[in-house]
Formats: sequence, C-alpha cells, structure tokens
Amino acid sequence: MTILVTGATGFLGSRLVGRLLGGGQQLVALVRNGSSLERLTGLLERIEVCNLDEVSIERIFDLRQIDTVIHCATDYGRGESDPLAVLEANLILPLKLLHQAGKQGVRRFINTDTILDKQVSKYALAKGQFREWLETYQTSLVCVNLALEHFYGAGDDPAKFVSFVVHKLLDGAERIELTAGEQKRDFVHIDDVVSAFMAVLSGTAAIRPGYYQYQAGTGVTVTVRSCVEMIKAITGNSGTQLDFGALPYREHEAMETKVDTESLRALGWSPGILLKDGLERMIAEERELRKL
Repeated sequence: MTILVTGATGFLGSRLVGRLLGGGQQLVALVRNGSSLERLTGLLERIEVCNLDEVSIERIFDLRQIDTVIHCATDYGRGESDPLAVLEANLILPLKLLHQAGKQGVRRFINTDTILDKQVSKYALAKGQFREWLETYQTSLVCVNLALEHFYGAGDDPAKFVSFVVHKLLDGAERIELTAGEQKRDFVHIDDVVSAFMAVLSGTAAIRPGYYQYQAGTGVTVTVRSCVEMIKAITGNSGTQLDFGALPYREHEAMETKVDTESLRALGWSPGILLKDGLERMIAEERELRKL
C-alpha cells in the first residue's frame, strides 16, 4: 500500500512516517523548498520525497498508485504569520489533494484536524472549513477526520505551548509571562497521537466510502496552570517566576476543551501515557537533545 503524507518533515508527520515505515508501508512524502529534512534523518533512503514547488500535484498522483493520503501539514498562524499561508496549508493544499484523490480513485483521505472551535483563530477557522469540504467527498472516498487535542513531546516546535514552557524552564529564564492559566486542556503525548493514526489506518482499511470522525486525547483535562507548575517541578527549576495573569486571554479563548474518544477506542486504541509520565519523558529527552 502506498501512502502519501503531507507535513512529513514536521514533528507529527516525521513521527508518523517512522511508525509507518516500521509497518512496511511505501511512503511518498510531500515537501516544499526550504523544508528541513532533519527530522527524517535515517529515513530518507526508505521514502520517496516529492517537492511541491517542483512538480504538480496532478503529476504526483498520475505517476503513482496512491491508496491513502494523510494530511499532516499545517500552519498555526502564530505571531505575524501571513493569513494566506495559514489558508494555503490548512485549506487550499488539502483541498487540491482531496480533489485530485477523488479524480484518481484514491481510496482514503485522512485529515489531521483540531478540536478548537473555528472562532478561536484563523488556523482553527481554516481547519474547520476544510473539514466541511471533506464531508462533501464522502460518496467517493473514505473520508477520515482525526481531531487532535494539544499534543506534546521532545523535539516539537519550540513555539508550541508545552515546548515553549519546557525550554524556558530548562534555560533558567528569569520570568515567564502567562495568562491566568484557568483554561482546561487535554494534553496528549505524541506517541499516543501516532498510535491513534495507526488505529485509524487499520480500523478503516475495509470500510465503505463515507465520512468518519475521530478525536484523540487522554479524556482528562487539567488547567494550563497545573500543567505549567508540573513542568516546573519536574525540571527542578526553583528560580524562574511563573507570572500567571501577565497576559490576557486571547479573543474567543476556549476555557475548556473536551474530546470524545469513544469512536477511536472502538478501534482498539487507548492512550497509554499519563501527563506526568509524558512530561517526565519529554523533559529527559529534551535534556539529551541539548547534549548533541
């Protein structure tokens, strides 16, 4: 089976690629000019890399018998990010892939989604809009939407919340400005997220075309403040000031997010890593990465 993966050079995509190769899958990874292949070190000789800036999506599909597309590429739209880039990664690119998949007889399209409401950010809005488009293709494709809670792990983008806090504390920052931290989130380890993808791949292997929705998380929410304090305790940092309340909540902030993991559990999946254990693992691995 040949699987096309977008975002293969990212944190989630590279972890998923490694797991898929372990299962003997043939992989096509889509990249762009400027994509760093560092996370794919040791894997490149076993995958086919296609540069979207050098070859058209149509030709990529024409020359290969692709069975499944997994869309992991994203742009979170942080800071001064171009909203058009957010739209391209989260709506335009996957829509082009979905359209071509439908034309070429691809059997299955697996989309990586967020559990955030569309009002929260431009990123969430674009994700929600593509989700609606995905549903319209359910008569010809197995359309799978896998919505993820806030996932974390060593080697993730340092701008992601958990990674940001971990790096600041390991660096011994004098102060970290934070919101009041009353928001409740379900933090799920990257290994459990990758396992969720594998469960979906296996569980949807023989089903009819249609739209299938899954959500991945631990099922347990904690306050952001509790998570940050746990990270600080694990790092052993006693000097950094956690300045809760220094930052305002963002507009349309979700004060609690919840996932329904029932459909994913029906496929035999369950989260295996508790938050404290996952954070301990992440921090230990980040310390090792700093030695390299």
